[in-house]
Amino acid sequence: MLDYLSTKNFKHVHDHYLFWIKIFFLTLVIFGLITSLFVSPADYLQGDTVRIMYVHVPASWLALQIFAVMSICSFITLIFKTRVFTLIAKSVAPIGFTFSLISLFTGSIWGQPTWGTFWTWDARLTSMLVLVIFYIIYIIIWKIIPKFNLAEKLTSIVSLIGLANLPIIKFSVEWWNTLHQPSTIKLTESSTIHSTMLTPLLIMFFAFLIFSIIIFLIRFKLESLNLKINSNR
Repeated sequence: MLDYLSTKNFKHVHDHYLFWIKIFFLTLVIFGLITSLFVSPADYLQGDTVRIMYVHVPASWLALQIFAVMSICSFITLIFKTRVFTLIAKSVAPIGFTFSLISLFTGSIWGQPTWGTFWTWDARLTSMLVLVIFYIIYIIIWKIIPKFNLAEKLTSIVSLIGLANLPIIKFSVEWWNTLHQPSTIKLTESSTIHSTMLTPLLIMFFAFLIFSIIIFLIRFKLESLNLKINSNR
């Protein structure tokens, strides 16, 4: 599979579809920003401050989902020794790290007018900070360890350990008494967020998701080429 992804034929197909994915992303993000900033109503308590949600929430979702993808890929790598999943995890890690930083930064901005402080050792915020640390450890291991096999094994272990933090982030607002509001979007129950806010929120999420795919495709191709070059040395 890795050999196929590195062929000139795939490069042509990859570049062709990447262009249209970029066009789709630009269209989606422009539409999402318009609906988020101008169409969706202000909150009756928070006013226009609530519009931070349209960046904060999608970034938070993707930070968790990308780390979950990394953990699944790492598990497959450890069990089946399939290197392509290592490249997938390595390619998406900086993307998830960036979204986790955006989540913390926008959450701090949102917290100042809402809670009266930029930071508090709230269960949700603290567990999110732990996720950032796991991302940093994962990325640093790839940077400082020159042996691919050793770095592959260590990062896989870090991903699997960090996986235990994801349910803590998700259910922290239910397990502990926190300042962070409970989840308003639920899969098994009726969501408490109004459709006028839910629609632009989902549009922004899918825009961020498409952006993640674009960056992943670029990074995955580079990681594949680097691995092939290093293997030929």
